[in-house]
Amino acid sequence: MANDKALYIGGFLVVAVIIVGILAFIPGDFGGSDDSGGEAAEDHGYEPWLTDWIDAIYGALPGAIESMLFAVQAAIGAVLIGYFIGFSRSKKKVEME
Repeated sequence: MANDKALYIGGFLVVAVIIVGILAFIPGDFGGSDDSGGEAAEDHGYEPWLTDWIDAIYGALPGAIESMLFAVQAAIGAVLIGYFIGFSRSKKKVEME
C-alpha cells in the first residue's frame, strides 16, 4: 500500500517536471484564446457593434474589480455544483437506508 503511494507521487513528480521543463524552454507568447480570437476577427474587418454595458454605467473597471467579479462568479458556481452533488449523494444515502 505504501509502495503504491510512493509510486503515484513519483509519477506525479516526473510528469510535473516534464511539463514545467517544456513550458520553461518554449519561446513564445501564451495569450488566451479570447485575445487571439478578437485579434483575428478585427484582422478580417469585423467592427464591434456592441459595447460593454458596464462601461456606460461605471466607465472602465480596474483590473482588480474585474478579477474580483470573476472570482465571485466562480465561487457561486462552485457552491451550486457542490450543493447539488451533496444533495444527490445524501438523497441516495437516505434511499438506501
